[in-house]
Amino acid sequence: MWIPDSKGVYPDLLATSGDYLRLWRAGEPDTRLECVLNNNKNSDFCAPLTSFDWNEVDLNLVGTSSIDTTCTIWGLETSQPLGRVNLVSGHVKTQLIAHDKEVYDIAFSRAGGGRDMFASVGADGSVRMFDLRHLEHSTIIYEDPAHTPLLRLAWNKQDPNYLATVAMDSCEVIILDVRVPCTPVARLSNHRACVNGIAWAPHSSCHICTAGDDHQALIWDIQQMPRPIEDPILAYTAAEGEVNQIQWGATQPDWIAICYKTACEILRV
Repeated sequence: MWIPDSKGVYPDLLATSGDYLRLWRAGEPDTRLECVLNNNKNSDFCAPLTSFDWNEVDLNLVGTSSIDTTCTIWGLETSQPLGRVNLVSGHVKTQLIAHDKEVYDIAFSRAGGGRDMFASVGADGSVRMFDLRHLEHSTIIYEDPAHTPLLRLAWNKQDPNYLATVAMDSCEVIILDVRVPCTPVARLSNHRACVNGIAWAPHSSCHICTAGDDHQALIWDIQQMPRPIEDPILAYTAAEGEVNQIQWGATQPDWIAICYKTACEILRV
């Protein structure tokens, strides 16, 4: 994930996760590793990270989720380069046990100024919302009735009351309203195989794109919620494989990118 620096103030930083969170600086003549953020200095082993998100309001905050049931919020520090000295370092601002089992995804919300609220999903089948100002408790937004693990979540880009999540091996996407916890306001269920990706429109509060193993990318108009959303308004079929991931262009909302097998396709909406 690139740093979400719309004003171009920060260096061109790129974050990746796997065993650890790594920050890279892209530039000429090369791209180099700035720092490895490791919260467990006392062991040669680590709990792999499952996802991360970069705060769009405070670019010094990055949140990670891990199979060890925790979420970690990292504080980044950037400084002026001195020769080959690294520009970026980081420290743990807070680490919390977020779920009863593995945490699979984390995402910051734009609610309340966009800095302090974030949500996570995990193998316990729940969506939980946290506030960095009040970490002594969390709010359970949704629990899957069968406790099926929830793999991904995504916040509505224009209306922070809504978020979407998808369960493991599920053909439907669940739309939640944080003002009405525990009850989905919509279920998008036209996929014929499990859903892999969800992406809200960057410019509209009522459009979302979903993609799955049925080779399809579907765009939905959800403005008639809470009435049932029967069918998508647009559909695209990738002829050669399951769609694994999807991105909706933040600065160019007429374009959606999908990937399947060894291919990446750019679709015009």
